[in-house]
Amino acid sequence: MSTRSSGATFPGAAVFGQIGRITALFLAVARGVFRRPFQLREFLYQSWFFASVTILPTALVSIPFGAVVALQLGSLTQQIGAQSFTGAASGLAIVQQASPLVTALLVAGAGGSAVCADIGARTIREEIDAMEVLGVDPIARLIVPRVLAAILVSVLLNGLVSVVGMVGGYAFNVLVQGGTPGAYLASFSALAQLPDLAISSLKAVLYGLVAGVIAADRGLHPKGGPKGVGDAVNQSVVITFLVLFLINVVLTGIYLQVVPPKLS
Repeated sequence: MSTRSSGATFPGAAVFGQIGRITALFLAVARGVFRRPFQLREFLYQSWFFASVTILPTALVSIPFGAVVALQLGSLTQQIGAQSFTGAASGLAIVQQASPLVTALLVAGAGGSAVCADIGARTIREEIDAMEVLGVDPIARLIVPRVLAAILVSVLLNGLVSVVGMVGGYAFNVLVQGGTPGAYLASFSALAQLPDLAISSLKAVLYGLVAGVIAADRGLHPKGGPKGVGDAVNQSVVITFLVLFLINVVLTGIYLQVVPPKLS
């Protein structure tokens, strides 16, 4: 007879349990968006908070990021004799890949961690339970405004990163690598197309949604008191990063298969 405990669980059960819990929270947030009254004041406050903690770091990161992309691609295009396409290569890389990822990392690392810490502190103080006892839906009251704020700020920051990154890449290509200003802009306008901006904005929306939902989920389920809140914050950032990179790979693969490249 086997002596193994009947209570043993499948090693991946905890992972699937977390996926199911996050999915349930996502559906609850989707329902809470249409629930009235909408917490407009909380939404505006959270949007301002997200913007205040991410705008400056985003701008500071975008400049060297765009410069690195321009320098690397400029060196590569010089080696293969395609200097005239430096603007197109670096511009598309910034708009399609760099802008959403930089935005996602900062929204998840700065804004998402703050949301997780705030919700986690409310949870261990039993404020969430008290709201439920009073008949107040904590999802509609607290989570929905924060998730929507994360989405809005992600889209706005994505545009900021695109503009600042393009300006930084242009400046470094022209001033450092001796590129031609007209060729940089002409190559980008020749190969760039509207779907490039659309996929960048779609990524920003999904990244903000995922960052907000995962941060809220970890904040609602801390373990071990105040120390558990700190652990939940770290977990939310790491999990969000992993999920966002996976989403980026999937969306990029689908985009490259569905949207034909623009021929110059």
